[in-house]
Amino acid sequence: MRHVKIEDIFSSKGRVKILKILALKGELNISEIARRAELNHSSTLAHLEQLKDMGIIEEKTFGRIRIFRFREEDPKAKIIKQLFEAFNRLERGEYGHREEEDSD
Repeated sequence: MRHVKIEDIFSSKGRVKILKILALKGELNISEIARRAELNHSSTLAHLEQLKDMGIIEEKTFGRIRIFRFREEDPKAKIIKQLFEAFNRLERGEYGHREEEDSD
């Protein structure tokens, strides 16, 4: 595993989509990741390989099925997951009430 800069992790919109999917779902097979990210299989695989090299995800193989899992035990991955979870809460408006209360 090499030293990874945040710019490397977030430098691709496709990679960010895959990170978000795996951070929120935990683990999925490559076909499901590609479908949800709206990417073709080869692009998805290339991004997954890069994320695997960065240590953020890991691959498990069951026969011909490849499952990719978000490595929550990795400090970088843990922070990324928290970021996506916080953005999801913002999108659902879960922070809106607290901000209104704080302004009173």
